[in-house]
Amino acid sequence: MTITEKILARACGREEAHAGEFVNARLDLALANDITAPLAIKEFEAAGVGKVWDPDRVVMVCDHFVPNKDIQSAEQAKLVRDFARRQELGNFFDVGRMGIEHVILPEKGLVGPGDVVIGADSHTCTYGALGAFATGVGSTDLAAGMATGEVWLRVPESIRLNYHGEPGPFLTGKDYILYTIGLIGVDGALYQAMEFAGEAIEALSMDGRFTMCNMAIEAGGKNGIVEPDAVTEEYIHGRFRGEPKYFSSDREAAYARVIDIDVAAMQPQIAKPHLPSNTVPAADIAGLKVDQVVIGSCTNGRIEDLRMAAEVMRGRKAHPDVRVLVFPGSQSVYREAIREGLIDVFVEAEAAVSTPTCGPCLGGHMGILAAGERCVATTNRNFVGRMGHVDSEVYLAGPYVAAATAVAGEVAVPEEAPA
Repeated sequence: MTITEKILARACGREEAHAGEFVNARLDLALANDITAPLAIKEFEAAGVGKVWDPDRVVMVCDHFVPNKDIQSAEQAKLVRDFARRQELGNFFDVGRMGIEHVILPEKGLVGPGDVVIGADSHTCTYGALGAFATGVGSTDLAAGMATGEVWLRVPESIRLNYHGEPGPFLTGKDYILYTIGLIGVDGALYQAMEFAGEAIEALSMDGRFTMCNMAIEAGGKNGIVEPDAVTEEYIHGRFRGEPKYFSSDREAAYARVIDIDVAAMQPQIAKPHLPSNTVPAADIAGLKVDQVVIGSCTNGRIEDLRMAAEVMRGRKAHPDVRVLVFPGSQSVYREAIREGLIDVFVEAEAAVSTPTCGPCLGGHMGILAAGERCVATTNRNFVGRMGHVDSEVYLAGPYVAAATAVAGEVAVPEEAPA
């Protein structure tokens, strides 16, 4: 079996589970945010269910429109807050104690190896970086999970993606996944597990692995996953609240496809509008003028991402024609960035540093684009109108390219090798 099949077999109390089978899997965690939770709560209560199956395993995070941007978002957040209090949820995260959901759940030790996690947010697949099965579901599916502690699903086929070689300067997990999505397309892994492996993945930091698994959905993947190793064990040590369940794929496991990728031949990537698969080397469009740069999100808002951006921006100013917005992924990341002097770097570069929020990524608030404006962002989607007006453009890149672009005022790749 593959690692995904083994995790799901464990979760439904079976010795084996194979691609194509339908299973009822026991959940370790169910997640919602201030956009998706209200509908789940209404369906949950309409079904006449009194209490959630486990108040310590239902997690709610207000992160998309908080601090509340208008009356409607305030009403949505209040609905979530009231439900969390009624249900006595042990893990409810709000303004000042929150962060972007897919940053804070691993950070706070709520997800670990072998877990089964569903979230009413498509980027729940982020947690596969820890060796968990994590996938996004609709709000009504989440309501059922909140009530029963189970999820009904079809076991996905797996694609094994082997990354080989020694990466050149400025290559990150974001470049690996953008290149991969460009290679296989936005439906290239439709309802399949994207299993990331190979020596280049083994050498990748946990933050880089989170970035890759986060964007598995942008290739249509059901989940992204990395087999736990020493990097995983170091990350969860003293952090993960549960009991880790380590699984790995068998040598004879069946895969829908096996794809080998040479990172040594790869350059820093950028995805042009209006699909994450529309990728080219960033150098190919160097010189393209931009109006805004966003550094952050559930994809690239962790401390390593801020370090990369600060490395490029240290001692430099943002181009006067460019608005630069930096969004730490959590309060913890924010504090660490302060301790390391990264926030000083950004402020001195004349960037705006914000509280953790998903706002600009989904075109909600804190960085909306006007017609004709162009943005380079470390976010995960560049669909039409994703960050504002339908006539705006979003280009996806990693922190190095985003920071170099912020300084140059046009798409750029750093010239000096990173320290």
